[in-house]
Amino acid sequence: MAKYSKKSQDKVEENMHEMKEGKLKSGRSGRKVTNPKQAIAIGLSEARKEGAKVPKKAAAKKSAAPKKKAAAKKAAPKKKAAAKKRATPKKKAAAKKAAPRKKAAAKKRATPKKSAAKKRATPKKAAAKKRAAPRKKAAAKA
Repeated sequence: MAKYSKKSQDKVEENMHEMKEGKLKSGRSGRKVTNPKQAIAIGLSEARKEGAKVPKKAAAKKSAAPKKKAAAKKAAPKKKAAAKKRATPKKKAAAKKAAPRKKAAAKKRATPKKSAAKKRATPKKAAAKKRAAPRKKAAAKA
């Protein structure tokens, strides 16, 4: 059984001819289409809209998340280094101002959260509260 119907094949063929003549334009930007793969995609899309037999669009490929993150971390420093080389004086000044903020934010995140025990009052503060309690009662009575 054929994957694509005759109607969809004809649509793709028409779009390929239009592309070669320079008449095929992209739907979104209205620019001239020069890529044959894009012409095929446009033809299949039009055929789908008309109800022709065309397989569903391929789903986006899933890749392992840890690999992506590791690759992104490795690539990021290279981009920053390249950007610094090409930076104009204004960009350099802005980068210098932004750098301390980033470091401060990183330090805040790096510090461990205080435990509940540390948040509790120290012995000195607790004693001061005990002494203040009778005074408040006396003031309330008077």
